[in-house]
Amino acid sequence: MKITLTPDIYFKEVPKTLNMNIRSELYYTNEFTFTVAVILSAQATDKKVNEVTPKLFATADTPEKMLKLGIDALKKHICVISFFNNKAKNIIALSEKLCGLCKNKNWNFPTKYHNRDELMKLPGIGQKTANVVSNVLWGASNIGVDTHVFRLSHRFGWANDSDNTPEKVEEKLLKLIPQKYHEMVNHVMVLHGRYTCTARNPKCENCPVVKWCRAGDKKPA
Repeated sequence: MKITLTPDIYFKEVPKTLNMNIRSELYYTNEFTFTVAVILSAQATDKKVNEVTPKLFATADTPEKMLKLGIDALKKHICVISFFNNKAKNIIALSEKLCGLCKNKNWNFPTKYHNRDELMKLPGIGQKTANVVSNVLWGASNIGVDTHVFRLSHRFGWANDSDNTPEKVEEKLLKLIPQKYHEMVNHVMVLHGRYTCTARNPKCENCPVVKWCRAGDKKPA
């Protein structure tokens, strides 16, 4: 399929016409809590995660406080989140690894973790989580490919059938999309996919790039 909806058109038009805040919708108070929120968001909606994190982070907003809270109490806080048992284990393991590494009031990662490869060495942090954390917190040119980014990439013809994993889609997007947009790719595509270019019944009538889109499942005009 010939690409008519180019990244240049998409990332110029979508943010301004949809009145988006180009930022993560996850609630967080520092770099540690953002990372915890991203871990919790795997296979869960940001809305559901945001229902539990304000109370959790009021109690445990550092690795030390998370360890003091303990795994059983953590599970009670996050029990409405999918796969909460495994996520709780990962968050506690992450807290153990990070405990004592930051002494300032607003917990920040040591500089050595300001890249994807180092983040992925930490418990509970896979490639997608590392991409999102490093992109949001430090502006790294990584793209977290969640279900929305994966779907839209194929819908727009930016990825093809052989790009059947998040890693392959990310590799394709990093080559296709100009670097000046990399910092906003995840935010824009997630929000656009969540509220307008939805999996079922996309709201094409509200889409600012509909005239360039040639998606096979687009609503007829």
